[in-house]
Amino acid sequence: MTRSIMTRRNILVAGAVGLAMPYVWSRPARAAGQVVVRNPGGAYGDTQKKYIYDAFTKETGIEVVVVASTMAKMLAMVKSGNAELDVADAGLDGLITLHKAGAMASIDYAKWKYTDPNDIAKEFRAETTVGFNLYATVLGYNKEVFQEGKQPRNWEQFWDAKAFPGARMLADMASGAPNLEFALLADGVPMDKIFPIDIDRAFKSMSHIKPAIKKFWDTGALSAQMLADKDVALGSIWNGRLQAIADKGAPLAIEWNQHMLQIQGLGIFKDGKNAKEAQLLVDYSMSAKPNSGVGMELNYGPINRKSFDLLSPAMIARLPGSPANLQRSFLQDVKWWDENRAKVNSMWSKWILT
Repeated sequence: MTRSIMTRRNILVAGAVGLAMPYVWSRPARAAGQVVVRNPGGAYGDTQKKYIYDAFTKETGIEVVVVASTMAKMLAMVKSGNAELDVADAGLDGLITLHKAGAMASIDYAKWKYTDPNDIAKEFRAETTVGFNLYATVLGYNKEVFQEGKQPRNWEQFWDAKAFPGARMLADMASGAPNLEFALLADGVPMDKIFPIDIDRAFKSMSHIKPAIKKFWDTGALSAQMLADKDVALGSIWNGRLQAIADKGAPLAIEWNQHMLQIQGLGIFKDGKNAKEAQLLVDYSMSAKPNSGVGMELNYGPINRKSFDLLSPAMIARLPGSPANLQRSFLQDVKWWDENRAKVNSMWSKWILT
């Protein structure tokens, strides 16, 4: 799910930069301990400070030290046995990579005292990861090109460039993954039958719409700018990216039908030096009030069901994971992508040149 606000895909980009110099969000006069967190930073990090880190320190006396790190550096840290981090705040795909590397500890749900685990849907709870918020890839459109109510209402109509003329955009492989799921929906596959993806069928469907695609976007910033500037009339886009510029006056809107949910999650490093503090921070982060911050500030859906009780009806209506929007969504299978990304990348590299 930007990345955008949370630079969603940068955790998958190998970089030459090492673990950044840590900085402390909160430092009480007498710290009761500390916990070191990998956080993407930016507006997302500011929101975590406002709704979680400062409040957590005030509640527990434990300081929160935030470090920026790429996936490559986190994996190198694990391999070296030098555990500099305690908690990873990352996309679920990145957390799965860390889990497969044997880096993650079990989350001790039984000892949670701030959060009732039953307030977290089972599909968002796993042994070593827990979903923290939901973002979505949606069908976005420019209202000056398509009046509300006259836009494509699903991906089959998006694929119909004759009935709904206008330049389009879709995600590039470089964004993390191309929109093969939407290609299958356009070809008549029901939302609950998308996975496992029929890759050949998806690429065949992608070929049908390719002539109408002005550009395959690789960053959330680019996708939002193209829509706002009318370089394209419609396209796939992360909901937070679109909403951020729509709130500033850009004539953009979301068609929520058939949107794809994606998960930003939390995981605890098995060999972290502050295991007890890490468990406590994850527990606190998932409680209703702290978890509601991403909805109020970033337009991402909280995972804790009770967080919605703290949000206005108007806010809830535009969040992924809200009761109404859940009925119009499907969850991306990141395990499938983890197992098949290399194959898709190989096919994409050839297909994009034809």
